[in-house]
Amino acid sequence: MTPAVNPLAPHELPMFISGPDGADVLMNVAGAILLLSVLIAGNLFLRLHTMPERMAHRGKKVQFEIVAVLGVLALFTHVQLFWVAGLLLAMIDLPEFGVPLARMATSLEKLAGRSKRPETDYEEAETLLPERAQ
Repeated sequence: MTPAVNPLAPHELPMFISGPDGADVLMNVAGAILLLSVLIAGNLFLRLHTMPERMAHRGKKVQFEIVAVLGVLALFTHVQLFWVAGLLLAMIDLPEFGVPLARMATSLEKLAGRSKRPETDYEEAETLLPERAQ
């Protein structure tokens, strides 16, 4: 004996109501949308989070390593002050003191009559070996 269907019940069910076969289309669509939105939001968050590091790298700044460390600290400690400090540091142009000092040292060596310092360890080893042999 089969139960009688109510005459007021619709004969066609909407697609969001799962049938007796167990295939829930609405749950599958909602799961796909949720997964896609989490991936998109995570990608946007990481791109925003690495913005100071990309700015410092693009500008070939001296303080690139400091900005990168501040970004990692902000990521793992959730202290956003590190991120703001990295962003401000990435926007500032710090002067390079190493290049003028190296040029001054080279000029002073030329004035003193000394030979130019070797630039690599290999050249330094070649110049030191004859002195040690004598």
